[in-house]
Amino acid sequence: MTAPHDRLREDPTMADLIAEYGELTLDPAEDLFRRLVVSILRQQVSMASAAATRERLFEAVEVTPSGVLAAEKETLREAGLSRQKTDYVRNVAEAFADDRLSRSALEGESDEAIREQLTAVTGVGEWTANMQLLFTFGREDVFPVGDLGVRKGMTRLYGIEDRAAMVEYAERWAPYRSYATLYCWRVEEDIAASVGEVVESE
Repeated sequence: MTAPHDRLREDPTMADLIAEYGELTLDPAEDLFRRLVVSILRQQVSMASAAATRERLFEAVEVTPSGVLAAEKETLREAGLSRQKTDYVRNVAEAFADDRLSRSALEGESDEAIREQLTAVTGVGEWTANMQLLFTFGREDVFPVGDLGVRKGMTRLYGIEDRAAMVEYAERWAPYRSYATLYCWRVEEDIAASVGEVVESE
């Protein structure tokens, strides 16, 4: 089978990006729960705001399922979580505490099965599930067209603005669309910073 970056080099634009930025790789995290919490914090806010809330939250509570459930809701609110995100984070903690979710149980599942089980928890949408496929499970063929950064990258690189057209174009990178996604993010400096936050080791 063709290696991921060799496959991408068949696309001249991707070949140029690989030459410029090197061979970007996936670096799966170990802690699914913490990754989910960070992704929830990043939903619909600026990176700066999410990072500040993340720092306060991680200082205020033990970011484990039991630690989050033991914390008062007001403590989570004071760390900067909205009422809705407080509920979302607690929903995820309850799913882990009840053994409805675990990294070990999901590890061998298909991408779609992982999406289905994650999104069954209120507060975990498709975007958040896709971030876990990329940055927790290291799945190689994920193209999260719902992500604004990916769409910005596709428009800048290929002049494509329609989501369906983006998905169609991305088929040429299969089965390594995750690597192409990294380059779509990387072409914008602010987007690169966003990716750095997502994959930052704990």
